[in-house]
Amino acid sequence: MSVAARPSVSPSIGVVIVTYRARHLLPGCLPPLLASPLRPRVLVVDSGSRDGTVALARELGAETWEIPRESFNHGHTREAARKRLGTEIVVMMSPDVRPTSARVLEQLVAPVAEGRAAVAYARQLAAPDADPVARYGRAFSFPERSEIRSAADWPRLGSATHFCSNACAAWSQAALDAVGGFPPTLVSEETVAAVRLLERGQRIAYVAEATVIHSHPASLLGDFRRQFDIGMTRRLHADLLLAHGSDERRGLAYLSGLTAHLLRHHPAWLPYGLLHTALRYAGYRLGTLGPFLPEALRRRLSGQDFFWLRPPARRLAAGLPA
Repeated sequence: MSVAARPSVSPSIGVVIVTYRARHLLPGCLPPLLASPLRPRVLVVDSGSRDGTVALARELGAETWEIPRESFNHGHTREAARKRLGTEIVVMMSPDVRPTSARVLEQLVAPVAEGRAAVAYARQLAAPDADPVARYGRAFSFPERSEIRSAADWPRLGSATHFCSNACAAWSQAALDAVGGFPPTLVSEETVAAVRLLERGQRIAYVAEATVIHSHPASLLGDFRRQFDIGMTRRLHADLLLAHGSDERRGLAYLSGLTAHLLRHHPAWLPYGLLHTALRYAGYRLGTLGPFLPEALRRRLSGQDFFWLRPPARRLAAGLPA
């Protein structure tokens, strides 16, 4: 049976889309969700856009919730939004995700609705104009075959066991409640939640049949900063995230596969691919030192400008570095 088999029950479905200056993205994201036979509640949570994002979201048929930019946090904001919806299943989605059909939501939530997994995430396909490095990255992280993973897979797969992407993922609200929901984090709130779910005996479903278009052009500075934030989050949650295998193992598999792929299909891209990977790794390693760096330097290295707008006292209260 496919991982994305049709649900035999009809739980209430909510979708949370966190936005900032995303007006140009909403026409590709919202219509397939609002056209879903599941009739989900779609909530757009906007943190201070001035480009008409909120007005267009309402015009297209979504609910909206506006919050101050300085109050945004990847984990805390999504936690508040899921509780605001109160549906049995909540889907977290980024505004730059484009569902390939109105059926994507049905396919995605099926493992959660049927109780076969506590969280399910979609297959992300590269955009048609994606460069070879970005295209390989999507294929590496989101293969063609669906699977369901449990804590028993940690010895074999390491950190790949708890891989999950909140760019498009469906969560059991009850399961999230049982592990404290999404914690306030710099990034990777879904990874923290996924590990906690696995430790409680829950499972993660990867639904390759649920396809969305979502990729970013390979960017040396942007990806360095993204990996810095990931590395710092790993350090802040080291007792949880590094207890089941290091990210380096998965990184080496990526490097090996990327090198072979570029040599065979895009040899002219190999120098850039190697440089891009080296900078990503450097960003990650530097990020693991992030809690010990001066705040002025962390601000410059991080890609999360909103986080550093929060008063130091509030960051400390959330268990994050001042």
